[in-house]
Parts: sequence; structure tokens; C-alpha cells
Amino acid sequence: MATQKDIKNRIASVKNINKITRAMEMVAAARLRKAEQRIAALRPYAEAIRRMTRRAVEAAENVPSLPLLQEHDSIDRVGLLLVTGDRGLAGSFNSQIIRAGTRRARELERDGKEIVWYASGRRGASSLGFRGLDLAGSFTGFTDRPAFSDARDIASGLIAGYTDDKVDRVEIFYNGYVSAMTQEIRHETLLPLQEAQAFGGEDEEGEGDGSEGGQDAGRRSDGDQGARRRSEGSDRPGGSDAGEGPDHSRSLWIYEPGPEEILERLAPDYVEISIYRALLESTASEHGARMTAMRSASENASDLIDDLTLEANRRRQAEITQELMEVVAGAEGV
Repeated sequence: MATQKDIKNRIASVKNINKITRAMEMVAAARLRKAEQRIAALRPYAEAIRRMTRRAVEAAENVPSLPLLQEHDSIDRVGLLLVTGDRGLAGSFNSQIIRAGTRRARELERDGKEIVWYASGRRGASSLGFRGLDLAGSFTGFTDRPAFSDARDIASGLIAGYTDDKVDRVEIFYNGYVSAMTQEIRHETLLPLQEAQAFGGEDEEGEGDGSEGGQDAGRRSDGDQGARRRSEGSDRPGGSDAGEGPDHSRSLWIYEPGPEEILERLAPDYVEISIYRALLESTASEHGARMTAMRSASENASDLIDDLTLEANRRRQAEITQELMEVVAGAEGV
């Protein structure tokens, strides 16, 4: 049975842990605000790149023989990029990405596909290595504050693997930021670009991020562009009827240089900006998950301190009662 001294020592230890967890919660909250600002600043640019890439493909009469735009004859090797963090103490932030990636790998392996693993973050790299899986690429040391150069390094490795026929498709798993309390697992296809989100059937307004701010920005930008197109169309012969034909989008955009040349430049940029956006979303999600986990740990520590204090008071009362009984017994004996 623990003595009163042991309980007091444990209370002091839990109080120290409580101070640490509260400090980590405040640090994560401060970093979360900065990460949210970076995401808000990137989303309009990412949506613009997506729209430009899609419209350049629609306008190009002959899609250039760019390796990123060429689908492989068969899908035999699939590259899976798992975006995790460099540190733990963030609840299920890292483990849920690992589980989603390994679950997807089992599905592909049942279909006879070979898996090529890529990991961003030390937690993902160490977890995959612990499972005995070989990594074709490991990118660590920047998850607290990723830069665009980090996304470019990851993109260059993935693009090289795709163009060298080491992988036939590349998929990415990351934590999408919804709120400080909520993160959702997102699974997207990066390569080939024909299967990427920019070439899907989503509505162009506010596509991809699911946030009201992104949708409003998309609507405003589309509305401004539409006003410019209408004004330009009214100056051309037959401009008022330009929007009635099926080639409405092509007739209202002028490319200089041609869309084929623009597409050659936009294709790598789209892969890089998609990875950069995933890194920023993952960073914000990590800070939110860590803040929530540390807050829960602080609350649990406070509850444990209350329970231990109550137990210490009971032990102290029991010791006092025992001493009184001994004094009374001694007095009666005299």
C-alpha cells in the first residue's frame, strides 16, 4: 500500500506533467493560427492553378507529349505517399494516416498491384520501416513549417518515379484541416494528371477545399472573369451569341503562347502546388490534433491530481486516527 509520502510525490509529478501539457497546448494553439493563415493565403492560388490547368487541357487541340500527361498502358505499380508529422503527442493524427495507407495497399495487392512507398514525416517513415516496408522516398524535418521548396523536392521525386516507369500511378494520403477539433483523411490521385482532381467532373466554383471561404473566392473570381469575358465579347462581331455554342470556354480565352506550351509549364506546377497544399493542411491538422490532445491530457492530469489529493487526505486522516487510538490506549494502560 502506498504511503502518504508516495502519494505526495506522485501528486508533484503529475503537477509537473500538467504544466508541460498546458505549455504544449498553448504552443500548438499559436502555431495553429499561423498555419490557418497560410492555408487561407494558398487556397485561392491553388484553385486558380487547378482552373487554368483544366482549361488549358480543354483548349489544347493536341495535348503535348508530356510524360505527366501520358497514361501508362497498365497499372502495375502504385506509389503511395503518406503525409505524417515529425513528432508524436498528437492523438491519432499519424496513426490514422498509416492505417488508411496500409488498408489501401492491401486492396491494391489483392488486385495484383505492386506498392511503392513514399513517406513525408519521421513518424510515417519510422512506422513503415518498422513494418518491414522499403521506402522509395523519405522526406523529413519540415512538417512544423513546410516550405514550397519541400513540396518541390517531393514532387520531383514522384515525377521522376512516374516518368522513369517506376510507378504507374501516384496517390496521396493526408489529414485535411476542417477545424481544430476535426481532421479528415483525404485520399487523392496525383499522377497521372488525367485522374487528378483538376481533371475530374467537380464544379469549378470552390472545388477541392470544401470551405465556404474557398467557394466564395471561387465565385468572386469566376464572376469577375465572366464580366471581363462579356465585355470583350460585346466588342467582337457576334460576341453577344458567343456563349450559346458548346465551345463557350474556348471561344472566350486567348492563350499566348499557345495552350500546349502553357500546359507543359502548368503540369509540374500543379503537382507541386497540390503537394504543398497537402503539407499545409497536414501541418494545421497536426497542430490542431496536438492542441486537442494536450488539452485532454491537462484535464486528465487535473482530475488525477484531485483524486490523489483526496486519497492523500484520507491517508492522513487514517494516520491521525491511528495515532489518537494509540495515545488513548496508552493512557488507559497507565
